[in-house]
Amino acid sequence: MAKAELVIRQSWSSDVVKLSNERKAIDRYLKTLAGPVCLAVEATNVFHVLLVERAHALGHSIYVIDGLRLKRYRESIGGRAKTDASDAALLLRYLTHEKSDLRAWTPPPAGYATVQRLLRRRAVLVQAQTTLRQSLQCLPELKTSTRAMLAKMAHLQHLIDQRVQKALLHQGWNADARRCEGIEGIGPVTAAALTLIFHRGAFKSADAYIAFIGMDVRVRESGTFSGRRKLTKKGDPELRRLLYMAAMTACRSSTWKPFYERAMARGLTRIQALVALGRKLARIAFALLKNQSNYRAKAHQMA
Repeated sequence: MAKAELVIRQSWSSDVVKLSNERKAIDRYLKTLAGPVCLAVEATNVFHVLLVERAHALGHSIYVIDGLRLKRYRESIGGRAKTDASDAALLLRYLTHEKSDLRAWTPPPAGYATVQRLLRRRAVLVQAQTTLRQSLQCLPELKTSTRAMLAKMAHLQHLIDQRVQKALLHQGWNADARRCEGIEGIGPVTAAALTLIFHRGAFKSADAYIAFIGMDVRVRESGTFSGRRKLTKKGDPELRRLLYMAAMTACRSSTWKPFYERAMARGLTRIQALVALGRKLARIAFALLKNQSNYRAKAHQMA
C-alpha cells in the first residue's frame, strides 16, 4: 500500500497487479474478482482505507495486517528482501497460513472517524506545544513571542476539545464519556478516547479491550528463563499516553494511592506502577461502558 499505488498478488500462479490508489481504478479492479474473496491488506497510514472500504462494500472479507506483524513474519520465514512485490507475496502467504486466527475487518460506526481525526490532530498539537516550549525556553529574548504563540495554540486546542464534545453528543456517546469521567484521574479527552475505542468493536472481555489499546503484556519465558515483560503497544499510542497521564493524577487520590503504593512495594518502577494503574483505569472504564453503570470508587477499587 502506498499513497499513489497499490501492488497486489492475487495467487501464486498470477503476476503482480499494480494500480493507482484512487477510487475509479480500485472499483474497476474489484469488479474483475469472481465472487467474494479474502484480501490481506497492509495497514499503511490511511492509504489502505479506500481499498478496504470499497472491497468490504462489495462483500469481500478484509484482513488488515499491521506493518510490525508483517515484518516479524518476514523475519520468521527468513525473508530478506523488502519490495512492494515481495510484501504483496508475503501478505498472500500470511493470509494462506494464518487466516483461521485472523479477525476480519469491520467498518467503524458512523462518527468514529470524525472523533478519531479530532483526537489525533489534538495529539499533534499537544506535541508541537511541548516541543516549542522546550526548544525556546533557553531564548529569553523570545519569551513574549513564545508566550503569544503558545496562547494561540492553547486556544486552538480548546476549539478541538469543543468539537470532540459536540461529536460525542451527536453520536449519542456523551453519557458513556461522562461515565468514564467519574473515575479519578480521567478527564474529558481521555474519557472521549476510551469511549471511542469501546464503540469500535464488540469486545468480548476487558482483556480484549486492553489488548486493542496495546496495554497488554508480552510474556517471554522459556524453561528457567523469565524475560522482561513489556507492553505490546499494538493500539493507539495517544490513548496510552492519556492513560499514563491519568494515572499520574489518580495515584495521588485517596482511592488509587494504595494501589500505586502496593505496585511500588512489589518492586515495580514508578513508570511500571503508573502503567499498571493506567491499565486498571481502562479496565474499569470498560466495565462501566459494558454494563452501562456509574462509577463507585470503593466497589471498583476492590474489583
